[in-house]
Amino acid sequence: MSHSSTMLQIEAVQNRAQMKRFIRIPAALQSGDPNFVAPLELERAEAFSPKHNPYFAHAKTQFWIATRGGRDVGRISAQIDELAPSYQNERAGHFGLIAGEDDAVVFASLFATAEAWLRERGCRKLIGPFNLSINEETGLLIEGFDTPPMLLMGHDARYVAGRIEALGYRKIRDLYAYIYDITQPPPRLLARMINRHHSRFTVRPMNMSRYREDIQIITDIFNDAWSGNWGFVPYTPAEVDHLGKALKPLLDPQLVPIAELDGKPVGFGVTLPDLNQAIRGFNGKLLPFNWARLLWRLKVSGVSGGRVPLMGVRRSVAQTLGASVIPFLIVEAMRKRALERGFKQIELSWILEDNRPMRNMIETVGAKVYKTYRLYEKPL
Repeated sequence: MSHSSTMLQIEAVQNRAQMKRFIRIPAALQSGDPNFVAPLELERAEAFSPKHNPYFAHAKTQFWIATRGGRDVGRISAQIDELAPSYQNERAGHFGLIAGEDDAVVFASLFATAEAWLRERGCRKLIGPFNLSINEETGLLIEGFDTPPMLLMGHDARYVAGRIEALGYRKIRDLYAYIYDITQPPPRLLARMINRHHSRFTVRPMNMSRYREDIQIITDIFNDAWSGNWGFVPYTPAEVDHLGKALKPLLDPQLVPIAELDGKPVGFGVTLPDLNQAIRGFNGKLLPFNWARLLWRLKVSGVSGGRVPLMGVRRSVAQTLGASVIPFLIVEAMRKRALERGFKQIELSWILEDNRPMRNMIETVGAKVYKTYRLYEKPL
């Protein structure tokens, strides 16, 4: 596809009308892809709003739209997260929310704009995509286009990776999404190990009457368990409060097992119903009638799958004798409850390619990689 670059304009998003256009661009570009699920526009508007998303308290962010002949043909964001680590002692900025027509000029113009904005603010390296944080949607889909994405996972057009790489971006990490057929029981050896060590640990469901306390427990374990991982950014107290409010309508306490050792919480897992199944065909809209359809699909007709976006075991116990069974106890508790809810499969995502302990555990229960997401870097 070839167009004159003089026809292309890049405009910074500065008001609500522009943000609405920004949100709708991926759905317009991927309208012919049967596996694309348009996110709820109301949810995206809140996620991109400094008023509603506490991420903006520690990050500078700018959004842009590419237009040609009165049509929106692409978008990108640039972020500087003050809590994100530096890379090789260089201040790093992030890009995200990338989408565009299959046109080299569109991608080159969008990235040039984001790069210039970050360079002016002292960044020497650009990493992404992060939509907007590493704790939200992360990575660009490079394998697994043949199935729809699950809740809070991306679905990009096949050509995007090539367009990004043509601009000098190189792989920094791959992230894996595993699919787990929960109708299959765990391998016998694993089942015996679970039974043998079960007496040392207790696994309880989340206590909804102590919801805030349990959300804090989960966050403390998560921040501890993942603190040594590449790119880790801790949840702030404001983000914990925001996360707790956002997740509460979707949570089944039995799908949020908390593992305890001698009465002290040491591990957890969170399985959420796959909201994307429930909103397929909504075209991003809840009003006027889709909210009722959403409630029906989530509560009555049900969905056939879920996603485990959060899981962790405290580092102080992760290497102790017998502690290796904790993740299996958590996964098995979620598997049994998910079966009762009518789920057939759950996605465990995302997992860094070099996180061998977690990958080994997931593969031991029989889960398989079915989608790969890539993070890129480029020196500025």
